[in-house]
Amino acid sequence: MKNKIFFLNLIIFFFLMPLSIFAKNSNQETIIIAGGCFWGVEELMSNFEGVVSTEVGYTGGDTDQPTYETVSTGLTNHAESVKIIFDSKKTTLEKILKFFFAIHDPTQINRQQNDIGTQYRSAIFYQNNEQKIIALDLINKINNLKVFDQKIATEVIEFKNFYPAEKYHQNYLQKNPGGYNCHYYRDYGKKFHEL
Repeated sequence: MKNKIFFLNLIIFFFLMPLSIFAKNSNQETIIIAGGCFWGVEELMSNFEGVVSTEVGYTGGDTDQPTYETVSTGLTNHAESVKIIFDSKKTTLEKILKFFFAIHDPTQINRQQNDIGTQYRSAIFYQNNEQKIIALDLINKINNLKVFDQKIATEVIEFKNFYPAEKYHQNYLQKNPGGYNCHYYRDYGKKFHEL
């Protein structure tokens, strides 16, 4: 009798429980960006309103299972990147990308300040056509604002792979306050609010 009651309660529990618990949160979206050393980009993006999680890794290259050492040679074509999962009910891709353009110099090619090489390029790796359109449209709008002396050099590339970086790179600046960082919110970011 106890077994029958247990199974009956179990069946009722599963019928009354919302199915959304088992489904992926439909409000969550993923974008992968690269803008120089991934430590600073991750630190700033992880605190951006609506961002659910961040993870640093290697994206856009030609080799499988890259490591920090191989990517650092500049021969893998991978970029140091940050995978961002955000809640589309709390923020938008456009807001995230405006912030991204404000925390690095998107006019530099294959570098950010003292970091030089293809692994430090500025790039947006889009997951679908809608993300591609949003990224290209925003770049066009910012270029038309004439905020920079040069055109934005950020690549907009279809996502093909993401390899998580080694554990010690994840949340690096949280674990190493005062560690190397060339990312900060630049004043020109305020002009993006006009868009």
